Amino acid sequence: MAPPPPNYEFQEWWNKERLKAHGFLSPSAPQSPLPATPAGHASSDSAAVEVGTPTTPAAGGKSRGRSPRQLSWFLLLRLLGSALLLASLPSRFFGLLRTAARRISTLTHRSAPASRLYRLIRGFLVLAILLLVLELAAYFKGWHFNPPSYASSAEALEFIYANWLMIRVAYLAPPVQALANMCIVLFLVQSVDRLVLTLGCFYIRLRGLTPVALVEYGSAGDLEGGKTINVDEYPMVLLQIPMCNEREVYQQSIAAVCIQDWPRERMLVQVLDDSDDVEVQRLINTEVQKWQQKDFQPAPDFLRKTIPHFKGNDDVALVQTRWSFVNKDENLLTRLQNINLSFHFEVEQQVNGVFINFFGFNGTAGVWRIKALEESGGWLERTTVEDMDIAVRAHLCGWKFVFLNDVKCLCELPESYEAYKKQQHRWHSGPMQLFRLCFFDILHAKVSLLKKANLIFLFFLLRKLILPFYSFTLFCIILPLSMFLPEAHLPAWVVCYVPGIMSVMSILPAPKSFPFIVPYLLFENTMSVTKFHAMISGLFKFGSSYEWIVTKKLGRSSEADLVAYIQKDSEPSVESSIHRSSSESGLAELNKLDVTKKAGKAKMNRLYRKELSLAIILLIASVRSLLSAQGIHFYFLLFQGITFLAVGLDLIGEQVS
Repeated sequence: MAPPPPNYEFQEWWNKERLKAHGFLSPSAPQSPLPATPAGHASSDSAAVEVGTPTTPAAGGKSRGRSPRQLSWFLLLRLLGSALLLASLPSRFFGLLRTAARRISTLTHRSAPASRLYRLIRGFLVLAILLLVLELAAYFKGWHFNPPSYASSAEALEFIYANWLMIRVAYLAPPVQALANMCIVLFLVQSVDRLVLTLGCFYIRLRGLTPVALVEYGSAGDLEGGKTINVDEYPMVLLQIPMCNEREVYQQSIAAVCIQDWPRERMLVQVLDDSDDVEVQRLINTEVQKWQQKDFQPAPDFLRKTIPHFKGNDDVALVQTRWSFVNKDENLLTRLQNINLSFHFEVEQQVNGVFINFFGFNGTAGVWRIKALEESGGWLERTTVEDMDIAVRAHLCGWKFVFLNDVKCLCELPESYEAYKKQQHRWHSGPMQLFRLCFFDILHAKVSLLKKANLIFLFFLLRKLILPFYSFTLFCIILPLSMFLPEAHLPAWVVCYVPGIMSVMSILPAPKSFPFIVPYLLFENTMSVTKFHAMISGLFKFGSSYEWIVTKKLGRSSEADLVAYIQKDSEPSVESSIHRSSSESGLAELNKLDVTKKAGKAKMNRLYRKELSLAIILLIASVRSLLSAQGIHFYFLLFQGITFLAVGLDLIGEQVS
């Protein structure tokens, strides 16, 4: 029997695969044949490296099937790649252990007293360890297959285990199962709410529903070009810059406001400095005096894109724009934050703005009508979320809000877990403070019943209270507890499938983040302990609920020309500033800048006790799940425990000393 004809198509593919394996050819290199290169000349394509047998066209009409030998080589190549990956896992694992050991050895000890929640978690940890020891002893004695009878128990251990079985069946499992069922119902209600918001966002995109301004204002740069504009047509705007020990970004913040594309005589800039650092106060005062001596040059068009929405809409109190993050790709922590906030702005804020004309003010990147602030009572210091407070009071007075998803304002995400944790604590304790204070105001307000129901049940209870409650209770308490109480069971669809679907919906506004969908799901559950603690603190007025700490910034949240201007301390270019297309322009250039982090106090590694304790609890529960052969529960507990461990050891986010 004649051998099969050579498969030149496969040979060409095989040569390319070998080049990829040895690092000579990029995986994204084109699969079409390389262009011919004249003799004596090198091709400009770096992939034009010929290795192995040159390819020749296959004979017409011949079979293109792959021989068993060729398939064997292909499988061998794949097996070699997998073996190399597996061989690298131990070194990566031990590298992680070395990093964790270094973090522990450089731990900064704190004298802060343990919180109530930590004491409860610590008690749960001790109980989990005792129960695991008991269950392991029972497993090796075969009692999992033939449970001992309470009446016939002879030895002490058998008597203890028989009593434990009776107690857990009669007294522990029923209340735990009831609590689990309640959390499942809350979970499903919150999932339906998220689904409705997502469908609303799709509807907005399908119909092209975006706020349309009735007027347009020309660029103030026309004045520099000799053109005549009626300055009186431009409303007077007040720009306020709150400062609180903003050492890293005070220059960028002041400059970003002072170069707005708006007539100078129609702008009033106020720097609200409540810093407690004398040196920072001096720096801010110096910066203000410097800008007082400038002739402002036009640059970003933030005001020209927002102010027109007030014209002809006398009931509009707030125009809020979307945040865009200059450091969203800095590390894993910022990538996960970007997923959350992208959903918040594009889905939650946009849908609420289009359909009910209300959403929570984000504190920055928004424009307020002064009359609305005055009628609503002005800024109050009764909570740590004064931005949400004024938004709720304005809504109860009948004012409407407009959200502009296509106008983006650059800002910065916290890059360390410590800064992010403090930010999230403030963001979740403040709403509960506000809910306590304004609950009766909502009931007595002269607004429709539908608006009252939206504020109480959706805005506050479902999204600010129920979400952190069921997330922490269900996945950090009930799930590991159910491993020791098999009579109280959580279905697999609650543990895996529904959370997976919700994560997919959350990541839709940031499609480039799909590779991080599993870390996002696990990290959100990990953050539930911080959010739950903050929610409880704000609801019951615990001391930590009124803690207000400025989120640490690194000075990345400014446009490229602003950073360059600050570094060389010269006038910004008129041409470059006039031709800025939007408030997000220069983002690519800004990300390329090597912004040096300013020297400050050396930061030390920290251990987070609640996260570490929960990590041990979840890993213990995963060991217990092996005894019951619960596959999905085991994998979820294992990976969730590892995530808690990484966060507790401060191995996520900005790397510090």
